[in-house]
This record gives sequence, structure tokens and C-alpha cells, in this order.
Amino acid sequence: MSSIAVPAKLLTVVQLIPALHSGGAERSALEIARALVQVGHRSIVISAGGRLVEQLQAGGSEHITLDLGRKSLRTLGRLGALRRILRELKPDIVHVRSRLPAWLGWWAVKGMAPQPHFITTVHGLNSPGRYSAILLRGERVIAVSQTVRDFVLSHYPWLEPAKVRVIPRGIDPDAFPYGHRPDDAWQKAFFAEYPALSGAPLLTLPGRGTRLKGHHDAIELLADLKRRGIEARLLLLGVIEPGREAYAAELHELIRARGVASQVVLTPPRHDVRDIYAVSALVLQLSNKPESFGRTVIEALSLCRPVLGYAHGGVGELLAELYPAGRVPPGDRERLVERAAELLRVAPPISPLQSYRLIDMQQATLALYDEVAAG
Repeated sequence: MSSIAVPAKLLTVVQLIPALHSGGAERSALEIARALVQVGHRSIVISAGGRLVEQLQAGGSEHITLDLGRKSLRTLGRLGALRRILRELKPDIVHVRSRLPAWLGWWAVKGMAPQPHFITTVHGLNSPGRYSAILLRGERVIAVSQTVRDFVLSHYPWLEPAKVRVIPRGIDPDAFPYGHRPDDAWQKAFFAEYPALSGAPLLTLPGRGTRLKGHHDAIELLADLKRRGIEARLLLLGVIEPGREAYAAELHELIRARGVASQVVLTPPRHDVRDIYAVSALVLQLSNKPESFGRTVIEALSLCRPVLGYAHGGVGELLAELYPAGRVPPGDRERLVERAAELLRVAPPISPLQSYRLIDMQQATLALYDEVAAG
């Protein structure tokens, strides 16, 4: 993998984010922080903290604890503290990734001399309105997909298209190597832990415990395949979470009603996602609302595993470009089961990933920092 270009000028970059627990925006903040340090910039993240702080600091970045993401009047009282921190740090760039921290960051940099450049990233398809519009007030607005760019331009006609840059999220192909297969010991342990998943092609739907992720559609798909005489297994990966017990019970009830209780497993989030994808015959992306991107699609295709998903939002955008055979109209059960049967029978070949790589995202973001700092 190529390296990131050494900049002409060293910068101090502050990223503002609510917390560092998990999620796509948090992961992107860490990935950019690591790239900044790699080329000699000073990297600082201000957040309420979380389990990823240790990883951030191990990569050479600094962390300042300040809760800017809690929706309460108390959070507004932290504006003065943020302004004092920024005046002490004298950053060249303040990069915000969430709405409430963006409002506070916007107010905090006003009147600073010199005033930092204000960069924003739109990570999601946020409800249009005044509150969300703060993420479009940056000197440059990063959209994580063409889907996001089209969305914000269609809902905010005052936004200058030239300000909006599409910088897709990326994955490290070394972390999801092409053609990877887990060793026999891992496979033996995995299928011993979940014996219901063995003996037939495995369908995996990764996603937290919310109905937006399409778990109901995945269960219906499995039942439809069974009615056609096609044996398969279904793993709902990451659906078991604290506070989501009622939703899990709802899924179990549907599983029993469809007669597939012996073919489905629900699990908490796991750290061996790469290996699970690698032993899956199909990775499913059935979110019933358009998503801004679709990292799961890239991870699975990087491993050379077929993806079956609804053709809307960022997922549809990625499948159209990288794996058209995996697209189906949203909510179309008949087309979904037909396409699943086709892919289980003979999946079209998948080429090694040449785009949507982590290094591409890092290089493009740092080039944008250099551009605004020089301008």
C-alpha cells in the first residue's frame, strides 16, 4: 500500500466528536488522526471519551476530555471551556463530525485570531433543517458518499456545490485480504459454538439490534429459500445488545412462526467479523432506510465474498459500481429470494478491491487540509 505524501507545512488539527465508543464517524476520526501523526502533523481529538481513547493515544494523537455531544443545556455551558482550549492550542484546522459539536465549534472559533479553518464531514442522511445545516457551514464539506452529496445539495439549495467534496470511507485491504479463509481451528471452534450454522450455506447479516437493519427481511428470505427447497443458515451478527431484549424476542417469535428456528442464530457483536464474512456464502445488507455509506459491502467484497443488498442509498451506490449482481429493489421479497438463489448457485467473480481503500480516504482528507491551510 502506498504511503501518505509528506506535507509542505505541518499543521495542528483538532477533531470534535461526541465520544469515542464505536461507530463510523468515530472510526474515521481515529483513521485520520493516525494519518496526521504519520506525516508529522499534531493531532488532537476533543470528546467525552470512550473505549477508543487508548487506541487514539497509542497512535500518537492527543485527547482532551470535554462532553460536547449530550443534548442538554449543560452542554451549551461548555462553549467557554472549548473556546479556551482552542485558543491555547491555536489549531490550523477544526474538523467537526457531528451536529452539536459542530454548533459549539462554530461558535468557539468565531473571533479567534488567527481563526482556524472550519471543516465538516456529513456522515449520515440527517433530517434536513436548521439544526443539521451546521454541518454544511464548513469551508469545505466532506460527504462520505455521492449519495450524501446528492442528499445535501437537494435539501439545501443555498449550498455551493463546489464546497462539497466526496471522500468515501475506506477499509484496509490488509485487514480484509482478498481470498482470506480462516484456519481450521477457528472454523472448528466457531461451528462448535454455533452448531445450528453448520451443514448449509451461511447467510450473514451484520448490524445492531434495530429494525432499520432489515433483520425481519433476512428471516423472511431464509424462510422463502426453505420453501423453494434451498437449505441455508442465517447469522444475525451483532443484534444482541443490552436494552434490545424486546427486539430480540420479537425476532425469535418471527423465526419460530416461519419454521426456521433450527437455522438461525442471533449473536452479540464479535471481534472476528473478518473470519465470519470469509465463511459466509452471502453477506446481506438489507437496511430498510437508505444508509449514507456501506462499509460492510466493502469489507465483504475485499475478502472476495458476495454481497446481496437493497439498491438504495450508499449501499446501492457501492453495489452498482462494484457488484451489480448483488442489487435488488428495496423490499422486493420475490426478487430478493430469486437473486439469493442465483448467487448461492453461481456467484459472479469478484475482482480485488482497487478503490474505497483506507489509504485513499486518508490521502484525500489530508490533501483537503493542505488545500484550505494554503488558501
